[in-house]
Amino acid sequence: MLQDSEILKLYNSSFINKIEMKIRYIGAFMLLWLVFTGCKKDAVAPQTPGGTPAATKLSIQTDQARYHPGQEVLFTINPSAPTGAMVRYKYLNSVVGESGLNGSSWQWTPPADDFKGYMAEVYQKVDGQEQILASIGIDVSSNWTKFPRYGFLSKFPDMSEQSVGAVIDNLNRYHINGLQFYDWHYKHHQPLAGTPQNPVPIYQDIINRDIYFATIQKYIDAAHSRNIEAMQYNLVFGALDNAAQAGVAAEWYLYKDANRDSKDKHPLPQPPFISDIFLLNPANPAWQQYLAGENKKVYEALPFDGFHMDQLGNRNTPLYTWEGASVDLAATYQPLIEAVKAAAPEKYHVMNAVSQYGQEGIAQAPTDFLYTEVWSPYDGFADLGNIIKDNNTFSNNTKNTVLAAYMNYDLANNAGYFNTPAVLLTDAVIFAFGGAHLELGEHMLGKEYFPNSNLSMKEDLKKALTNYYDFMVAYQNLLRDGGTFNNPPISNFGQISLNQWPPQLGQVSVVGKRVGNRQVIHLLNFTNATTLNWRDNTGTQAYPQAVKDVGLNLTADGQVRKLWFASPDFNGGASTELPFTQTGNRVTFTLPSLQFWDMIVVEY
Repeated sequence: MLQDSEILKLYNSSFINKIEMKIRYIGAFMLLWLVFTGCKKDAVAPQTPGGTPAATKLSIQTDQARYHPGQEVLFTINPSAPTGAMVRYKYLNSVVGESGLNGSSWQWTPPADDFKGYMAEVYQKVDGQEQILASIGIDVSSNWTKFPRYGFLSKFPDMSEQSVGAVIDNLNRYHINGLQFYDWHYKHHQPLAGTPQNPVPIYQDIINRDIYFATIQKYIDAAHSRNIEAMQYNLVFGALDNAAQAGVAAEWYLYKDANRDSKDKHPLPQPPFISDIFLLNPANPAWQQYLAGENKKVYEALPFDGFHMDQLGNRNTPLYTWEGASVDLAATYQPLIEAVKAAAPEKYHVMNAVSQYGQEGIAQAPTDFLYTEVWSPYDGFADLGNIIKDNNTFSNNTKNTVLAAYMNYDLANNAGYFNTPAVLLTDAVIFAFGGAHLELGEHMLGKEYFPNSNLSMKEDLKKALTNYYDFMVAYQNLLRDGGTFNNPPISNFGQISLNQWPPQLGQVSVVGKRVGNRQVIHLLNFTNATTLNWRDNTGTQAYPQAVKDVGLNLTADGQVRKLWFASPDFNGGASTELPFTQTGNRVTFTLPSLQFWDMIVVEY
């Protein structure tokens, strides 16, 4: 969220003037390799992640973003698989099924286990060598909030079903399983325009954009057809200047002084905004009841699956109730969440913790996962990992995290392209620590005002992100399903320089986690990074070179049964078992390739 003092500056910026939109009113990184004597191979030229050693050649899709246990998976592939092609299905590195392929579509029923991730690998043998042709992740989970992969929608003009379907189909390929419907509502204190029985077909939002009720309906229906959940977005304590007409009482507001001379508000330039946003006391029971009642009207009119609750972060000013009592704003969010959940227990609930404000209480409330909008002082890659680990602690390791982290922020003031290595390195860090990144909707996010679509993804980024999201899904039981972070003792033969997390420029950083009898080792490559600031405001992060045949030593905890690795930058994320030698507790092996991110798994 934006601080109030930034509003006019941003409003007058070129990005605002060019696309005639508001700043968001509710809110304030590859590789120059050092080749040492005795290295097995030299560094190779930069390349698209996922392209070594055998580029995936076919486009593969599944019909759903998520599957219930026992539900059949429908695959389509384009062009059709060549004669002799096979498909195998893996849980981590273990094959759970395999068959020949014939044609462009087929079905598979995964094992009945709940909350599991799988990888389907389409391959053929050429001159005796196996070649991966395509791969895709499969999430089998009865509840999407166990492994949330959150996306957004932000524009609701008059749209055809075909146009709506194209957006949802694209998000389905990234396995997005929940969507935040940003700024869909009429007024903050009156989100539904009209009544549940007679909703207004076309209405204006706070910046006077036309919102088509039918488009919202089409998006929800299209999302549900792909097993994607729809979350209605709203600020939890906002009202416009005419809210009294809708029954919002003066006694419910937050005031800047004990004499209630001035309501706290989020000022907005008018025009184009129709009003400032005045702030209610989230802990006021009457406001809680009012908000729950307005949500009830929304759910009667539209089949939303839950409520995405927003806030404004630390107001940095004393706040008071109508009665003159001081308000600890961070402490008000838990009781509000409890109240809206009690009013709609069948719905999902999540709340934005702006720069972690109030997150500890939010984590203890009946939220289904945790969500942090990342602003300063959380500017470094290390901060992303720390937020996720803190959220794990706050929720007693019961809730996963989504980070709203806006890439190439200053670059997004004007038309252009996202910096591919910046996005991929940021996603590598977030995913390795078990989080997800709110970044994909009708476009990729570069600003907190979600309709801003100044920056586009280049084709290399589109392809790479497909691999990254497949990877997150296929290995979710290692990435996002418990475990304990640790510092595995690992060293190399001289090709690269390793350091234990946090990252250092010119180094490959090691993040370890023990998950059952498996030691997971993530290698995150900052060797050629130009900055350790994940946001890469002006888009200058460097693209890495990949290195091959990296010799590594690991001090093991016991007898190693199997050692394998997978990377979203290599073979489409397909896992590869690695030969190794073990002498005592010293394990020696060779990593085939390293670019942005490798995951090594040691099974004891």
